[in-house]
Amino acid sequence: MNIKITLPDNSVRDYPKGTNAMDIAKSISEGLARNVLAAKINGEVRDLMRAIDSDSTLQLLTWKDDEGKNTMWHSSAHLMAEALEASFPGIKFWVGPALSNGFYYDVDFGGRSFSSEDFKMIEDKMTELAKQNNPYIRKEITKSEATAYFTEKQDQYKLDLLSNLEDGTITFYTQGNFTDLCRGPHIPNTGVIKAIKLLNVAGAYWKNDSNNPQLTRIYGITFPKKQELDEYIVMIEEAKKRDHRKIGKEMGIFTFDDDVGPGLPLWMPNGAVIIEELERLAKKTELMAGYKRVRTPHIAKESMYLTSGHLPYYADSMFPPMEFDGERYYLKAMNCPHHHKIFKELNPSYRDLPIRLAEYGTCYRYEQSGELFGLMRVRCLQMNDAHIYCSKDQFAQEFNAVNDMYLKYFKIFGIEKYVMRFSTHSPDKLGKKYVNEPELWKETEDMVRQVLIDSNIPYVEVADEGAFYGPKIDVQVWSAIGREFTLATNQVDFAVPGRFGLTFRNANNEMETPICIHRAPLGTHERFIGFLIEHYAGNFPLWLAPHQVTILPISEKYNDYAKNVLQQLINSDIRGTIDHRDEKIGKKIREAEIKKIPYMLIVGEKEAEEGTVSVRLHGQGDQGSLKIEEFISKVQREVKSMLEV
Repeated sequence: MNIKITLPDNSVRDYPKGTNAMDIAKSISEGLARNVLAAKINGEVRDLMRAIDSDSTLQLLTWKDDEGKNTMWHSSAHLMAEALEASFPGIKFWVGPALSNGFYYDVDFGGRSFSSEDFKMIEDKMTELAKQNNPYIRKEITKSEATAYFTEKQDQYKLDLLSNLEDGTITFYTQGNFTDLCRGPHIPNTGVIKAIKLLNVAGAYWKNDSNNPQLTRIYGITFPKKQELDEYIVMIEEAKKRDHRKIGKEMGIFTFDDDVGPGLPLWMPNGAVIIEELERLAKKTELMAGYKRVRTPHIAKESMYLTSGHLPYYADSMFPPMEFDGERYYLKAMNCPHHHKIFKELNPSYRDLPIRLAEYGTCYRYEQSGELFGLMRVRCLQMNDAHIYCSKDQFAQEFNAVNDMYLKYFKIFGIEKYVMRFSTHSPDKLGKKYVNEPELWKETEDMVRQVLIDSNIPYVEVADEGAFYGPKIDVQVWSAIGREFTLATNQVDFAVPGRFGLTFRNANNEMETPICIHRAPLGTHERFIGFLIEHYAGNFPLWLAPHQVTILPISEKYNDYAKNVLQQLINSDIRGTIDHRDEKIGKKIREAEIKKIPYMLIVGEKEAEEGTVSVRLHGQGDQGSLKIEEFISKVQREVKSMLEV
């Protein structure tokens, strides 16, 4: 009996029932069979060797596919665990997932020490095991058999995982001498793994609970070719130089203080300048696009978050409530419920739609302490937030306009590589992870998908990652050195407006519930500025640089002239500073270069007499002499051209 296999190009091939994806890959080409890592069958990523028993869609996943990389990195975590167990007999394992770049495994070494000094030993052992070409063998097992296996090993961590699994859903994977509780999928064999690098070691509490034992988390990455690992190591070294925490401190952009609290950044004067310039850009852009600015308080009553549905879904990410006057209040974790209240007060008709409400609202989220990371994961967020209320007929135009806004920002910030990550729901999690409105989910996802297709914006579709109230787009961008960041989000909400009783009077004089688009093109200032620091390596473009100009008097005799120049710059809305120190001009220039200030103006006797400045450009040197008025006009033209796209 044959089954029909539909490939991504919509071609259909017949194969015997029970064939596997590897056999299909071989039937297409030997080259493909050598490179395929996993298979997506009817939307589910599976092992290549699993039998296919019915008509199915099939995508063969290679290293070029994110899900192919994910499968290899998860398999690499198992390989690392095998190497660790061989080197440290009796250790125990918690979980070992793939990450966006690599993998980790949480390990209990039973009191023995493990550090980066052990990396070389484990890498060598992993390489030795990989060369054995051991297959990853999947075995379905009963819960009682699995429990007996890990009881004998006295592994409380795997027994804890088993306690939450239903019988009939449990699988083991074995490669070489290592067996693990795992649902897979995995690559065909260890020989695919050609290049190995362990990256970091850190502590991690079991289940992220500080009351539990602390485990050792070991991070690593692997590649199918050594050249790719070499390129990755070069990128990592460059990333270290661009680390936003290091540059942010050196440039006086932000700081953290123990008395203020973890994850709560303090913005230094230079950082405040960057924030204000970003706000100025966004406010002008939004004004031209028809947004209206609003402001909302930093706290709200529990009842509002119960109405919105945020508390049941996000309570763990919100700060604990405050109680007074017999009421419970929460620090604001999101702006949308507040904006819903404003929309309701407006009581609009269809002629008023779309209504676009924008706010630079400060939100507070209780990120776990182990997840805090510089500006990238914080507990106090300044969001470039807005909510668009529109009818179904207006949705496509409004959603597309938001995407156009993203594209404008990409050009301004020099972001050349990007993709929209379109996250949908999972039908089997309706009523649990997602609001139980199957027809609305389908309708809304179809609408978003069509806009993306019509606008020809690159996107990937990912199941089971939507917001609880609707599908969303995470904007993935790549920095100048190829590091991937989740920059911002664009979400569609078909559920919560109804909970707040939001309506507008339509053309038929009937009350209708609007669709709400949640959008934040610049995300949060914290994460976005962290990205920009690394993207530019601190060399901010002229319009965004904290100090656009530094004036360097040749000697103290010309400080008064320098002050006169500075005042003219300030009067022209150009940010400048003076290096008053009694130092040689060469040292002043070198230090201005280190501070990454775009323009240096050297002033001495000749400049003071002629009303000029000697101009140097960061990284490029002498640019000649200009009248002060000419230099001011030059800077203003440059700034204007950078913001006009």
